[in-house]
Amino acid sequence: MADPKVMHSIARLVPPGSRVLDLGCGDGALMAHLQATRRCSGYGVEIDDAKVQACIRRGVNVLQLNLEDGLAVFEDDSFDVVLQIDTLQHLRNAETMLRETARVGRTGVVAFPNFAHWPNRLAVLQGRMPVTKRLPYQWYDTPNIRVGTFADFEVLARSCGLSIADSFGLHEGQEVRSLPNLLASTAVFKFSN
Repeated sequence: MADPKVMHSIARLVPPGSRVLDLGCGDGALMAHLQATRRCSGYGVEIDDAKVQACIRRGVNVLQLNLEDGLAVFEDDSFDVVLQIDTLQHLRNAETMLRETARVGRTGVVAFPNFAHWPNRLAVLQGRMPVTKRLPYQWYDTPNIRVGTFADFEVLARSCGLSIADSFGLHEGQEVRSLPNLLASTAVFKFSN
């Protein structure tokens, strides 16, 4: 998450002073940003050795865990906010992890590539899987094991009994509030039980 505009859009959903759990935190850039600009505390969760080391270098508390194993190490409502930024699409147990996010956090924030973005739709109409800045992989080497859309997440959230407090799209660092399912390359949701 190198784009400062994207980081700001996500960070503004996190109240100052929050206790945060960042699932799939990567190199810890977002958590470090939240610590520096929003006075947040908490942990990142990452499985990759090199990314765990990057978190440590940034001064981010990090736990090396496999999210596919769940979040049983955390009690209910352990965190004010649980983040899943570009994580959900990599998990086999996406629905279970969404429910776990809601269990361990009072609020959840999820962001993922929006497969319904118009360039993706055009690629599929032309008979090809999309390759874009947001989805830069070929179909056979992508780390994403599932694709979803802005509208799909709304349905999933309702089926999990979650209440969406805010939702918008992001495209090239800019928030998209009008027709996000069509015009945004990233879907962003803030929700609670």
